[in-house]
This record gives sequence, C-alpha cells and structure tokens, in this order.
Amino acid sequence: MGEVKRAARRVSELRNVAAVVVGAGQGRRMGGEDKTFLPLLGKPLLSYAVDALEACPQISEITLVVGESLADRCRRLVKRAGWRKVSDIRAGGTVRAASVRAGLAAVKGAEWVLVHDAARPLLTPTLVATGLAAATGAVAAVAAVPVRDTLKRMRPDQTVEHTVDRSQLWAAQTPQVFRREALVAAFRRAGAAADDCTDEGALLESQGIAVRLFPGDPANIKVTVPADIQVATALLRYRRETQEGHDAALE
Repeated sequence: MGEVKRAARRVSELRNVAAVVVGAGQGRRMGGEDKTFLPLLGKPLLSYAVDALEACPQISEITLVVGESLADRCRRLVKRAGWRKVSDIRAGGTVRAASVRAGLAAVKGAEWVLVHDAARPLLTPTLVATGLAAATGAVAAVAAVPVRDTLKRMRPDQTVEHTVDRSQLWAAQTPQVFRREALVAAFRRAGAAADDCTDEGALLESQGIAVRLFPGDPANIKVTVPADIQVATALLRYRRETQEGHDAALE
C-alpha cells in the first residue's frame, strides 16, 4: 500500500508530460482508408484519444501526427472540439518510427513523453495515470495485457510445430511512457533500424534498456480491420451507457 501511495504522489507531482498521438498510417488492413477520421458514434476516431488526454491534469501538451493530406482537416477538428492542449500538428511518415520521430521533434521542454495510437479510442485518464505511475520509477513503461489465446508456432507447410507457452507472454498496447531524452537518444542510436521496431518499447528494449510493463485494459483495442469498428463502437456505447447510469444514480 505504501508503494501505491508513493506512486500516486509521484503522478500528482507530474505536470509537464507531453503526449504524441500517432494517427498517420497507410490503412492497408482497412482497404487503404485512413482510420484517423473514421466515424464512431458521431465522432472521428481520433477524438476519443485526444478527449481522454485533454482530461488528464498531468498532460501539458499534445502533438497530433496525421497523414499529410489530413493536416488541414485536423486543424479544423482541433478548433471545433476546443482542445486547449493540442500544441502542434505534424505530418507523419510511411512507417511508425518516422511518425513518432515527427511528433518528438515538436516536443522541446517536457521531461516525459507519452505515445498513444489514435486508433485506440478506449483510452482513459485512469490508464494514463497508471502508466505515469509505472514510468516514474523507471525509464520506460508500456501498457500490456496477458495473452489469453493459445498460441501455435506454424511450419511453412501450415502444420503446428509446437504450442507456445503463454504464461509469460503479454500483448503490448499504448499508451507507452518514456523519459523524453531516453526516447530521443534511442531513435538517434538506432538510425534507420528503428523502422523495424513495431513500437517504441521494442526500440529501447533492443538497446538493452529496461522497459517496465503496467496493466493495460482488454477494452483498449486497436482499430485495425473493419470488424474492429463494430467492436469499438459497442465498447464505447457500453461505456457511455454505464457512465450515464452511474451519473443518474448520483442525482
């Protein structure tokens, strides 16, 4: 309990955390459609993550990284939504590393940086706070959930080579939280090799830097294929109805 209280105190003292929301992508598994502005319950996909970050007192600035063709549309959304913490909009690259680099370039003074996928609309301020608490005692912290499915390693002929022990396997999510200087230095050391890393935690891990895992949220799904839109919509609707019911009970 003492450690929990100390972590909560450390998080409460953080007031200079920059967030980079990565929305640039080629959308291959969406049939080439950019996911950033996909409508979910009347709002663009991007809006949900930004709304959650705007509600976090520890987040002082937010940089949005989107496809170059969407920059003007994104500026209009920022104005319409009234987001006060969005400080910059940058054009992303063709790979994740290029997009995160672009976002980092917009961050100057923050000690910590939080990276989140725009395609994960179920982000909550509570999950952000959990990540910050985990990171303050380390260099990097990554949201993750235990792997639930049985995993099979397959041979080239599509037969099973063996069943993988999942007892120590976790599926990484975002948000991922880093000391800004450590993440910038990791990108610099990696050079073009950073393009092969599927997330920023993997980048630091590849350089021998300890990366802490903290409990993610099974509902914090990434919208990757068309079916995910229906799942995310159902989860968001359930969350909204649950919150409305809770609010009504308090009245």
